Amino acid sequence: MHRAWLIVFALGGVVATVAPSAHAAPRGSGAQPAEPTKPTAATSAKPAAPAPTKPAASTQAKPTAGAADAKAPGERPDDLVDVATVIRDAVIDMRYATADNFTGKELYPVARCKLRRAVVARLAKAAEALRAQDRRLVLWDCYRPTSIQQELWKRVPDPRYVANPKVGSKHGRGAAVDVALADSAGALVSLPTKFDDFSEAAHRDHALAGEVGAEARRLERALAEAGFKPLATEWWHFDAPDSANYALSDEPL
Repeated sequence: MHRAWLIVFALGGVVATVAPSAHAAPRGSGAQPAEPTKPTAATSAKPAAPAPTKPAASTQAKPTAGAADAKAPGERPDDLVDVATVIRDAVIDMRYATADNFTGKELYPVARCKLRRAVVARLAKAAEALRAQDRRLVLWDCYRPTSIQQELWKRVPDPRYVANPKVGSKHGRGAAVDVALADSAGALVSLPTKFDDFSEAAHRDHALAGEVGAEARRLERALAEAGFKPLATEWWHFDAPDSANYALSDEPL
């Protein structure tokens, strides 16, 4: 038999009855014994071990390929670049790599059009504009080694058409291009004259006139908008505006 203790506290005139034990409820009173108080998680849980601190990613990162590449020398505007790798739909018809030129001889060992990188970028802009008109560039001549220029001068020592190698050709600087137009299938369109026509018919004031000059006018407009300067005596010849900035070269094709 459990005894009940009556404890009276006088707290500011208030009388409170406190049961001495949660287990000792009088029989027959109908009151349910209070459950024993469980310790809270805060008082019973063990302190959590601190999570190990991971080193910052920046201290673990290995040098990237880009970081290594940054140390490598970059591309330069005066690099000689194969135009076909940039203007992939260009028709490569390098006449001096065949006998189909005014010398009747193959002067180039390979049909490859190379120009200075900055010049190629200009030509690519012209090619893009012409592509929208269902036209493709036809490349007749580009960079020309100085040794080949000497051979041409021996045959045509006329500075209106062939630069004196002592002065140097803009072709020899990789900053001039001889170019024509083809349709989207790669077939030549109607042009004023053939390549290396050393007559007044090839001069721009004749070649760009009338209906026969329609495609030549289209070509000149696209290249002029890209910054090229046309040669007065050859409708197919265009110089980069900064051609004098590039050195003459005899680098093989």
